[in-house]
Parts: sequence; structure tokens; C-alpha cells
Amino acid sequence: MKIGFIGLGNMGAPMAANLVAAGHEVAGFDLTAPCPEGVAKASDAAQAAQGAEVVVTMLPNGTILRAVAGEIIAQMSPGAALLDCSTVDVQSARDVAEIAQGAGLLAVDAPVSGGIGGAAAGTLTFMAGGTEAGFAKVAPLFDIMGQKAVHCGPSGNGQAAKICNNMILGVTMIGTCEAFALADKLGLDRQKMFDVVSTSSGYSWSMNAYCPAPGVGPQSPADNDYTPGFAADLMLKDLRLSQQAAEAADADTPLGQAATALYQSFVEEEDGAGKDFSAMLPRFVSRRRG
Repeated sequence: MKIGFIGLGNMGAPMAANLVAAGHEVAGFDLTAPCPEGVAKASDAAQAAQGAEVVVTMLPNGTILRAVAGEIIAQMSPGAALLDCSTVDVQSARDVAEIAQGAGLLAVDAPVSGGIGGAAAGTLTFMAGGTEAGFAKVAPLFDIMGQKAVHCGPSGNGQAAKICNNMILGVTMIGTCEAFALADKLGLDRQKMFDVVSTSSGYSWSMNAYCPAPGVGPQSPADNDYTPGFAADLMLKDLRLSQQAAEAADADTPLGQAATALYQSFVEEEDGAGKDFSAMLPRFVSRRRG
């Protein structure tokens, strides 16, 4: 398949490389990042999209997605698919899909879960929104770049699934870090805490698979001085998207709101920028009630 790939950063570059390794012809473009080996460098986004059967985008936000869509849609042939794997606001995803469909294209919004490691290993999970035809067109690419893809419904529903998932993740990680900090002050050994909670009703992905306490549970960023697997900055971005969506949908999300405020303080006012989102643990350990 001839593929255009726009956005070759930490996530996009290994995803594009996996497509090349699977035998696809990939033309790539990024304003600053180099093309991975095997990806033909395009002079701009429009050139990357010309003649492509699928154009994959992995971009920082909805504003940039809208701008790139404006450059590439006119260059794409009817029946081609625009596959956006960025994490953006729901409305941007739906607006871009509407424009693409009006031009005779298939459109799929499919943000990912799995981080940089999952992108490199080809084990990402894709949450896809769009038509059945659009999903079927890009499904073979999901099989290469990931281990699972769920068709969540019409355009925008992929983004909706991503921000709801990550709102849960942000809330549960804060709760996990708070509990470890409390356990410390009550004199409860962290390993004993893990042994109990990981097999009891406090079980969660944040505890069992990504434990924020160094030396406890499986290997996680906590064991590497909180070098990001998933950066606190990105968690803040996703939580802000969740609250933007909650406001638009008139949904009551008090814990999502509180998690957003905590990560905002952690990233913008404390020392959380550039650290893993689980670095909330030392933050809570060093603080007192109130």
C-alpha cells in the first residue's frame, strides 16, 4: 500500500518504520523530526499525501490537525483514507472527518494507547471512530502498528474513548500515589501494601502494571527515576481534553476536574514537567495534609 505519514515524532517515527518493515511504501513529513530509515522524505505535507491510499497523521493538537487537513485533503484521491492517530479534541476530529468525507475520502480518528514502547514494538491499542468502510480500509495497518483495534462508532468516538480512558488513568494514578504516601506515614511497608492491594479490591492498572513505587511490582518508570513512559505533560493534555469534552456535553466529572487541577499544579508550578505521570508519588510523599 502507498502511505503518507505526517508527524514523525516519538510516536509517529516507530509507527512509520513498522509500516515500512511490513513492506508498505511510506512517504513521510515532519517539520523538525528526521524520517526513519526506509521512509521517503516529502518536501511538505501535501507531497506526502499525493497518490497515497492512506494518509496517517500523528499531530500534537486539534489546531494543527485542522491546518494539516486543509493542506492534504485536496491532494488525496477519492476513496483514499485519512487516518488520524493524534489525540485531539472530539470536535476537531468530527469537523476534519466531515470535510474529508465531503471530498470523497474515508476518515478514521484512531488515537492510541501504549506509549513509545508500544509504538516501537507494534503493540499499540487503537480506539477508532468512523464508518465501517473507513475502519475496514485501515484495519490492515492497525494489525501492523498495534495488537488491538476497537471500532468505537462514528467519527469522534475514537477520541471520546481515549479521553475517557485517560481520565480514569489519571484519577486512579493519583489515588494509587496518595495511598502509598499514606501507607508510608502509617508505617506500612510498600511491598506489603502492593501484595495486599494488587490482589484485593484496590487492584488497578496503575497499581498492578505501572506501580509508582520504585522497587515494587513489575518494572515501571518509577524504577528509572521516573523517566517518562507516559509524561505528566501528556496526562495533563488528555485530562484537559476530558474536561473540555465534559463541559461541552454537560457531564459532571468532579474527580476528572480534581485530577486535571492536580496535574496542572504538578507540571506547571512544581517539578513535574518532563517526568512520568507516576512521579506524583514523591510529590505526595513530600507534602502534608492541607
